[in-house]
Parts: sequence; C-alpha cells; structure tokens
Amino acid sequence: MLNSSSNILELSLVFLYLCVIIVKFIKMKRTIILSTFLGMFLFGNTMAGNLRAYLSYATFVSPTEGPYVETYISVVGNSVVFHRNDDGKFQGAIQVTMIFRQDSLIKDFKKYELLSPATEDTAMINFNFIDQQRFLLPDGKYDLEIFIADKFKDRPPFKVNEPIEINYPSDKLNLSGIQLIESFRKTDETSILTKSGYDFVPFVDNFYPSSINKLTFYAEIYNAEKVLGKDEKFVITNSIESAETGKIVTIFHKLKRETTHDVNVVFSEFDISQLPSGNYYLTIEAHDKENNLLAKNQVFFQRSNPSIQFNIVDITALDVTNSFVNNFNNIDTLREYIRSLYPISTNLEGTFADNQVKTADLQTLQQFFLNFWLSRDNLDPKKAWELYKIEVLKADASFHTKVKKGYETDRGRVFLKYGPPNTIVDRPYERDVVPYQIWHYYKCGTLTNRRFVFYEPDFTNDFRMLHSDVPGEISNTGWQTYLLRNASIDSSPNSRFGGKSGEDFNNPK
Repeated sequence: MLNSSSNILELSLVFLYLCVIIVKFIKMKRTIILSTFLGMFLFGNTMAGNLRAYLSYATFVSPTEGPYVETYISVVGNSVVFHRNDDGKFQGAIQVTMIFRQDSLIKDFKKYELLSPATEDTAMINFNFIDQQRFLLPDGKYDLEIFIADKFKDRPPFKVNEPIEINYPSDKLNLSGIQLIESFRKTDETSILTKSGYDFVPFVDNFYPSSINKLTFYAEIYNAEKVLGKDEKFVITNSIESAETGKIVTIFHKLKRETTHDVNVVFSEFDISQLPSGNYYLTIEAHDKENNLLAKNQVFFQRSNPSIQFNIVDITALDVTNSFVNNFNNIDTLREYIRSLYPISTNLEGTFADNQVKTADLQTLQQFFLNFWLSRDNLDPKKAWELYKIEVLKADASFHTKVKKGYETDRGRVFLKYGPPNTIVDRPYERDVVPYQIWHYYKCGTLTNRRFVFYEPDFTNDFRMLHSDVPGEISNTGWQTYLLRNASIDSSPNSRFGGKSGEDFNNPK
C-alpha cells in the first residue's frame, strides 16, 4: 500500500512520457469488457496543488446477499492538505459521496470521510491511502455519481458520473469483475477486504511502472455447477493481450482445468518483469470441455518497462514478392501509408515507424507494412488495409487542417480507432465559450455510452481532445473551465463554467 517517493516520481514521469507517446503515436488504451467490470479513472489533474485520487470498481455476487458493487479509491498522499488532529499528529481528510441512481431515483448512497494515516512529519508523505466500499444492488442499470473533495482545501468537489450495469442471470455461467491486487494475506477473520479466505488490498491504478513486476488478480465464476453439472470439468484461461491487436502475448497465457462448484475462484498472477511497455488487456475466459466460450471478462492496464523490447517476428524474413505490398514501389507513398497507421499501432509499431520511416529502405518498409496487416488479418491482409484506407480518406476529408493530415488530428485519431460517433454535439458560436464538440458513442469498443470532448481554442479547425470518460484517454475533471475564452490553465475546475457543456456531456442528443 505504501509507495516510495522515487516510485511516485517514476510513475509521474513515466505517465507524462506515456501521454506524449499516446499523442505522438496517436495511441490509445482500452478497457474493460462486460458490465461486470467498470473502468478506472483519475480525479483531479496533474497540476500542482490539486487533489489526485484513483477510483476503480468491480461487481461480484454474495451467495447470501446477492450482487454488489465494490469500489476502491486510492488517494495520493502528497496531494492532500494535512492538519493536526487531536493527538497532535498531521492527518488528511477526504470527503466522499457516492450515489447510485436508477431512473432518477436514489437506490443507495454513502457519504463519509476518508482519513489518511497520521504522520508527525508532512515533509515525508510518500504514501497513498486506500478506501474500499460495498453496495448491495440487484441486477439492473444504474448511474453512479461520485463527489470527492479535500476537507481542508477550499475548492469545489470533483464530480464523476459513470453508468453501471449489473447482470448476473441465475441460469447462466457468469464471470465477476476482475479485481487487481496490490497485496494479500490469509485470514481467519472476515472484513470488507476479505474474499475466499484472503484479505486483498486493491491495486487501484491500472498503470504498472517498471518497479512493479507482479500483476496479481482475483475474480469469481458463478453457476458453473448449475449450468454444466456437478463435478464436471471445464477450463479457465488467463492471458495478457495487446490492446491494439487483440493478440495474446505469447508467454503470458495460462490454462487451468477446474471442477464445477457453485462459485469457482480465479486467483492468480503474472510475472510481468519481461512484459514490454504498452497497452494491454488482462483477459479471463471460461470454456467447456468442447472449448466453447462460456464467459469472458477483461481489464485494461498500461505497462512501463523501457528496458524490455518485444522479440517478435523478424520482418526481414518476410518475403513480399507475391504479396500486395510488392506493388508499393513509391517509397514516399509507402511512408505516408505507414504514418496513417499511427491511430491503430502498438507501441512497438509506432516506435518503428517514428524511428525508421524516414530512413529505412523500400524493402524494409514493405516488410513492416505487410507484417502489420498480417497481424490484423492473416487470411486477407490486403482487404484489411483497403478497408482501413477508406476510413483514412474519410478522416482526412473531415478533419484535416492546413498543417495536419486528418489522421494526425485528435478527432481523426478517435475516428480511426473507434469509428464514427453516433451523435455529435457541435457548439461553434456559444457566448464566452470557445468552439467545442462532444462525441457520443453508444458502443465504444467493448464499452457503452462513452464520450469525447474536443475544443478549438485557436480557431484553426484543429479540435484538440480535452476530456473523455473512456478509460485510458485524457481524463480532465476541470474540462469545462478550459472552454472559457481567455481561461487560465491554472483556473480551478468549476462545473458552472463552460456554458451548456455539462448538459451536453451528460445528455448528448
């Protein structure tokens, strides 16, 4: 639970580095599958003096009480104001309110103070402090509202809205949410941290720096005995997949044969010391004896491990003679094609393109391009490229500027990664507010009801991404402040600013 100051510094620096890489290579991240796990995001922002806290949550089922949502909050200690308590030590206090609504009716809520560990020296605050809560809720769709504020800081609370769906049908095999674990210990007592005889301290962030070399996780499978029969055999697989390609990273795949119970526990870990930097899914699947997929869940995470590189297929061994890329003889055209792949490239592919696209010879570029599309569609890589090229042309027609191709813009990147949005709220002329757009996706990859906010502070048609509720994208709780004309970057987040943007975001039409 405790983080050293060097680890915090590394996390901050690497996080900033990854943000640059994400923008530079037009990278993204992905999260979550199914309604049983809901993403991770950051309250506050990285500006000095602001509260920084992470939230994640997952759903499970209690055999005696039914479904519940479990929430995990981790607060960065040195982002909190500390005051002396009654014992004369320094202590921080965070005010938290969580409200679950269904059709505008409050179904459950908690309002409480989260206290930090007490300390005698505020110059040596190098820890995070963690909170965990459980909410018993029946199957259904909910809107979760979360307010979090520093008790001793005169700033309005950060507010986050998140849709949640709980769905555990009694006649189907179900897989719970995936809880990432920081540490664990066996226990004979029961507390809110306890599952299956262990106390689990949650790993609330989804970013793993090079100082962390274990990815530990916990999940539960329900109704296997009811669906498959008593003492029947089935298979559980755990794997790490590339977020961009969906391919399993070869050495990170485990298979375990299980016997059915009413509740089957998935408690395992991967040694990620050899996992290169990148965006990944941790994936859990359940299969029957005939290898039919019964249930699947995923959680997105990011890894920083600069000293390790993928040892993948040597592209120099690829023969392009009889492939579609053999006809790409204009090196400048091929370079442009490779640049257009940035929105859907892995970190390694993006690094190659950045370092080699200007200097590599024609054959090397052909081999790279062929390998790229073989990894997406081994049966028909040419068709995969041609379909993508159509989308690149659409992005350029809609989003290009005088100095950027469409795929180089933030809107172009999102378009190519996630496809066209279902609705766009366009506010080009609102008083005292810079032009902005809010893109709404009914389905965004494996997620539902997701949004992107773009704004145009310099009137160049280059709309920059300002905020999104897609995990791993830019999350900026003070985004409405930035829509004000002439707003300072040091302005305090305030939801009263930004014209109609709050309503546009929460109720896009």
